[in-house]
Amino acid sequence: MKWTWFHRLGSPKWFYQWAERWRGKCLGLGIVLLVLGFVWGLAFAPADYQQGNSFRIIYLHVPAAILAQSCYLGMGIAGFVALVWQMKLAPVFIKAVAPVGAAMALIALVSGAIWGKPTWGTWWVWDARLTSVLVLFLLYMGVIAIQNAIEDRVFADKAVAVVSLLGLINLPIIKYSVEWWNTLHQPATFKLTEKPAMPVEMWLPLLICALGSYLFVAGIAMWRMQTEVLNRERKSSWVKEKVVDYGI
Repeated sequence: MKWTWFHRLGSPKWFYQWAERWRGKCLGLGIVLLVLGFVWGLAFAPADYQQGNSFRIIYLHVPAAILAQSCYLGMGIAGFVALVWQMKLAPVFIKAVAPVGAAMALIALVSGAIWGKPTWGTWWVWDARLTSVLVLFLLYMGVIAIQNAIEDRVFADKAVAVVSLLGLINLPIIKYSVEWWNTLHQPATFKLTEKPAMPVEMWLPLLICALGSYLFVAGIAMWRMQTEVLNRERKSSWVKEKVVDYGI
């Protein structure tokens, strides 16, 4: 098995050129799918027989919650790669994705609170799922704080890599909290091993929203990584040539 692609992925120049080709496509397709999923789910999907129309917030809440966990999983993997192989792009990925993941976690918390008020009668309970997602948001904020507080970039990169890696222990707690403890939060909406409990008219737009969210976040992440690559590699010849090409 050839690992050429893995080594190329560690090249800032190669990644920048690759992201230049795919960033716009991911953003464009992501926006199209998000609009389609939101319109379908909010306007045309049938109301839930128990929750009525309040259930429609899942079209925002569920994709945000999934992306919040996926972004941190990616950061944890990048942290491992940064510590073991010291690839240049690993800390770039962490710095680019942390604010995006934090935004997703915040959206999940706020939308969950909005749904919880009519459903549970309160905006917030110290439920295992809610608390663990709050911890996830705080982990994101910790990574962002470290990146901005430590001036030594090499030391900051190592510190956020360690935090990102150690924080992975929170992800299984989030996932299995509804099974390990007696919680108010409902079980997972999607399971790869089981057929969705809701009718296709309800879960299909949710799936479209989730796919659109992944593509949109991927596009945003690539754009942020490109910006960070240019900042870190500004003394490299290929960056100087690009600056000249743009007439800057």
